[in-house]
Amino acid sequence: MSTFPVSTDKTDELTRRMMALGIREADLEESFVRSGGHGGQNVNKVATCVQLVHVPTGVQVKCQTTRQQGMNRFLARQLLLEKLEARNRQRIAEAQAAAEKVRRQKRGRCRGAKLRILADKSHNAAKKRSRRGDAE
Repeated sequence: MSTFPVSTDKTDELTRRMMALGIREADLEESFVRSGGHGGQNVNKVATCVQLVHVPTGVQVKCQTTRQQGMNRFLARQLLLEKLEARNRQRIAEAQAAAEKVRRQKRGRCRGAKLRILADKSHNAAKKRSRRGDAE
């Protein structure tokens, strides 16, 4: 990945992040499209817009931030990694929320709450008994 016009530190950091997420270069489909907007003649003639698709997940990213194709390739990979990391964080948060919900549902009540519930039950039972006595 030394084809990017950035320092080797940044490319090394990018490869580390990719390895940490388990993303290989072979999993990426890269295509180049003509950009739109600012950039003048260069944008109209050269396909500087980079479109990346992570095939296993189907996540798609499009980057046309700069006028250089190499820089856009680097930035597109960063955007893709951010999207996939956010997706992983969301999945982990949902799993934790589900586990927490189950834990709350299974948690027992404190002694005071149990006593209040029993007092309410006996109070309601007494009301019903008094109504039954009136109807007979």
